Amino acid sequence: MDALITAVGLQKFFGSFHVLQDVDFAIAKGEVVCIIGPSGSGKSTFLRCINQLERIDSGYVTVDGEMVGYRRDGHRLYPLSDGEIARQRQAVGMVFQRFHLFPHKTVLQNIIEGPVGVLKRRRTDCVQEAKVLLKRVGLAHRADAYPGELSGGQQQRVAIARALAMKPKAMLFDEPTSALDPELVGEVLNVMKELAASGTTMIVVTHELGFCREVADRVVFMDAGRIVDSGTPGEILENPRNPRVKNFISAVL
Repeated sequence: MDALITAVGLQKFFGSFHVLQDVDFAIAKGEVVCIIGPSGSGKSTFLRCINQLERIDSGYVTVDGEMVGYRRDGHRLYPLSDGEIARQRQAVGMVFQRFHLFPHKTVLQNIIEGPVGVLKRRRTDCVQEAKVLLKRVGLAHRADAYPGELSGGQQQRVAIARALAMKPKAMLFDEPTSALDPELVGEVLNVMKELAASGTTMIVVTHELGFCREVADRVVFMDAGRIVDSGTPGEILENPRNPRVKNFISAVL
């Protein structure tokens, strides 16, 4: 497999708590991987390490062949500057549980903030692309609305469009529907299904097993900071081999 994102031997501590324990992972371009597991198993921390929102204690991550967060000189690694990390972070879009939209900016302004302010692209081009993205997520008619005027599902769809506006090589989703009312979950999952069908590389931390079954190329089960098992949705969700995975699946279905 020609991996777009690779993690090798990831270790992460919060104080004495060993959050990630020797995690190895790879995802190919265009692949959709869903990560499931109990709360506190390290799933969200793993995504945050990929996107450099948490600093890795040991091991490393590469995105499109480039080591993130460090540069290698001989046998030594040197931390990158904040500016270099910001540049690397643009390669991976991230959608969080909460939407983190600017409340004082319109939907359109939220989406063009990164391309104009960070990438220094022409505002007119960014506005046109933002309108295309809003149509893609079903919100072309809400371009001039403010986040407070939108439902939670609509805000999350704006957050997805905002991440896509940076033209990332991969998208990370950290339980993107967990903060939504149940009737709003489907509208966000439908957008994510369309992204998957269009070939977007996606790592999705989720409890939505139906989405995993329908969309994922591979399902990864994490527990206690480790990857316990990995396989097709059928192998992990329908006929789990590992007793810990089997107990989890039976408990949540």
